[in-house]
Amino acid sequence: MQPVARVRPLDAPLRAPSAGAGADRRAGAGVGRLEQRLVDVGRQAGLAAVGIAGAQPFHATRRHLQERRAAGLHAGMHFTFGNPERATDPARSLPGARSLIVGALAYAATAPDAPSGTGTATVARYSWRDRYAELRRALRAIADELQRAGWQTQILCDDNRLVDRAAAQRAGLGWIGKNTLLLLPGAGSWFLLGSVLTDAPLTAAAAVAQPGSGCGTCRRCRQACPTGALVADGVLDARRCLAWLLQAPGSFPAEHRQALGGRIYGCDDCQVACPPNRLAARRQPPPPPAAGDQATVDLLALLDADDAELLARFGHWYIPRRHARYLRRNALVALGNVGDGGAPEVQRTLRRHLADPDPLLRAHAAWAAGRLGCRHLLHPLSGDPDPQVRAEVQAALR
Repeated sequence: MQPVARVRPLDAPLRAPSAGAGADRRAGAGVGRLEQRLVDVGRQAGLAAVGIAGAQPFHATRRHLQERRAAGLHAGMHFTFGNPERATDPARSLPGARSLIVGALAYAATAPDAPSGTGTATVARYSWRDRYAELRRALRAIADELQRAGWQTQILCDDNRLVDRAAAQRAGLGWIGKNTLLLLPGAGSWFLLGSVLTDAPLTAAAAVAQPGSGCGTCRRCRQACPTGALVADGVLDARRCLAWLLQAPGSFPAEHRQALGGRIYGCDDCQVACPPNRLAARRQPPPPPAAGDQATVDLLALLDADDAELLARFGHWYIPRRHARYLRRNALVALGNVGDGGAPEVQRTLRRHLADPDPLLRAHAAWAAGRLGCRHLLHPLSGDPDPQVRAEVQAALR
């Protein structure tokens, strides 16, 4: 595969801007030196790549958001779909904005062996710890350097004010693959992205190729998706995406519960199947999980915990309305897939949630009980006042 996007090496000198100093009394060679300092600061703060882009509106990205929202592919997801005009116009966040400094933070790590025993679930690699906090700290170091030089800044990280992948592609960091993720040439897609928006007139990276062109004819990501959520090259139907369904409010769709398997947060399948990621791992094997990383979760312990404990432990995850009921909902679906229905502790947990005051939890516990062959636990719910619970019980007893 030939690289199609120019990456600005972290240890390479940056060229000075072509604009003359007369265009702005702080521009010219002084800005060129500032650019090099920003790259150095980003490297020292832990970023794997840094690129610079102009802050003009992302018109094509706005069109894509609007089209996919109109087609329902956003599945009610707000984020950048909620206000495409703002998410694709950096000047909405900082009037007079001229540049974006885009950073990529690596989070690749060797996944642990498949969980053994009853009731163990997996976590997507980027969420083993709060890596967005690490990315924000690195971007803050860049922003501080700009502010010391007299420029205004805004940090845009995991934020609905900017489409990170579009900014990173414009900054020359890589290409947008068929799995909708940004891939860095020679390094793959195991990166979090964020930007520092500024009014400094920095030198933008060279133009990059169109989305997906670096993937060639490969479609392994689409083939690997457990629910077929990648409905076309570079097009994701969030209504099928397990990562989004785990973050969405309401009931977990019955048609995708078995496909969830033992996941409790996120899904890495399209990245695991991606050849550039495999090649990058062969060239430089990723490290094992670090101390404090949480690659797996004991589902029974999660379901035994109270709200305060759950939010303290998993608060860096996106939890709908910050309500712990959704963590329990997800855990009940995963337990139905990987639990042992004959284990007394599993049956105890199911009984407790079948009697929960929350009908959402009773309904998902009913599905899990039926899936695990614990139908004898369901008969007391056959007359449940909630129609969803009754429907789940009837389906499980068929």
